[in-house]
Amino acid sequence: MQELHDAPLAPLTTFRLGGPATRLVTATTDAEVIAAVREADDTGTPLLLIGGGSNLVIGDKGFDGTALHIATRGLSLDGTTLELAAGEVWTDAVARTVEAGLAGVECLAGIPGSAGATPIQNVGAYGQEVSATITEVTAYDRRSRETVALSNADCAFSYRHSRFKAEPERYVVLRVRFELEDAGGLSAPLRYAETARALGVEAGERVPLAAARETVLGLRAGKGMVLDPEDHDTWSAGSFFTNPILTDEQFAAFRACVAERLGDAAEPPAFPAGEGRVKTSAAWLIDRAGFTKGYGTGPARISTKHTLALTNRGEATTEDLLALAREVVAGVHEAFGVTLVNEPVTVGVSL
Repeated sequence: MQELHDAPLAPLTTFRLGGPATRLVTATTDAEVIAAVREADDTGTPLLLIGGGSNLVIGDKGFDGTALHIATRGLSLDGTTLELAAGEVWTDAVARTVEAGLAGVECLAGIPGSAGATPIQNVGAYGQEVSATITEVTAYDRRSRETVALSNADCAFSYRHSRFKAEPERYVVLRVRFELEDAGGLSAPLRYAETARALGVEAGERVPLAAARETVLGLRAGKGMVLDPEDHDTWSAGSFFTNPILTDEQFAAFRACVAERLGDAAEPPAFPAGEGRVKTSAAWLIDRAGFTKGYGTGPARISTKHTLALTNRGEATTEDLLALAREVVAGVHEAFGVTLVNEPVTVGVSL
């Protein structure tokens, strides 16, 4: 277990932003993770968990406490069952499942970060969410001070949410188990229209696994959503805001704002989100409120490839990023009466 003091945290995040930690511990086994967590809890030391750093905004002052970098490794495939250590690189794991001919996470290719973060956020994209394939999460429970196994139902998954996100100070994810599908080398039925169009098939059809993965990677890369150190459009946390879920009454008021601002013919995106609820597009809101691709003149700007990504153009500070985020939130609310919610976790700062 490696330990550093006054250690920079920016290199551990995809934003490449944030000040140093008083102490940085890198754990490569579950036992080391648990030992570091218990030590912090026993001494009352603030604890920050870091996996792939792809969903993290750390303040410029850094973190006064122990930052625990979870760098555990382990990937096992037993038939259609996949088990991953929390520190496994998610994109690599997806590639392995495709090579093995197993369907279920192929449309989650290219998402940066670690396997342990996927159940926390209920990671999803292009018609798939990990909640559809996760069967069990092994975690350290800081309340009971023991290792526990949580079933899919125990995880309380919902859109970009879970029990782990609801109780951020309680659980430390150690391992994640998935049940995938052997469909003879074919993908799961495609549920995202853009993916189906790109593959020249109808939604609901299956395609070769490798084709699904490569198509998703291409779509993501075109939006700056695949990490590339030479491309500042990928110096981001991917989607910075979640898609708003509105009640029917809120959506009606929103449509009225859209008609007033954009004309009666304008129709905002709408997707069913449960009884009496409608999900709309954060990217559409941002763009229609006047924050187009490349918006901004400072070192933090909207991506030139996708309006939903806020980016560090190389010399930004966290405060530069937050100033841009606040401007977007205020502008969208003024235009449409909808309040955007940030998707990344903030440390030492807030919108």
